[in-house]
Amino acid sequence: MAEKGRYVYAWPRPMVTADAAVFAFFDGRPHLLLIRRKRDPYKGRWALPGGFVEIEEDLPAAVARELQEETGLTGVPLEQLRTFGRPDRDPRGRTITVAYIGIVENGCDRVQAADDAEEVQWCDIDSLPPMAFDHDEIARCAIERLRQTRVQGRRDQ
Repeated sequence: MAEKGRYVYAWPRPMVTADAAVFAFFDGRPHLLLIRRKRDPYKGRWALPGGFVEIEEDLPAAVARELQEETGLTGVPLEQLRTFGRPDRDPRGRTITVAYIGIVENGCDRVQAADDAEEVQWCDIDSLPPMAFDHDEIARCAIERLRQTRVQGRRDQ
């Protein structure tokens, strides 16, 4: 077994984040959970809950932790949506994010902003605000997956 920390390479390495596209339904209409960022970059802009993966942390644990820290939501079933890695997606440097998608059945009325979030809000998917980073693109992919899943679910019934 390799000694921890033994392999260090000279070339730059990217940072890794995990973001959550979480939906809830109000009066039959899907809403996406967004946070208003408390800090730069993009202070005051809307974003998906998420953040940096800790060095010893598994990706599913990281996204669940970030969701809980920023919104108070726990126990949300999340599945991996896609990886986003455009080189200029984060002004802090080369950052790759693994996006997750989930649907909240219960407790969506108990969200509360904390940690890096100044505010948290459920937004109708047809009137989303401009978002930080490439979260507009992530949201579009998540909405498309949600629609595909719902159509498939109706076919299977």
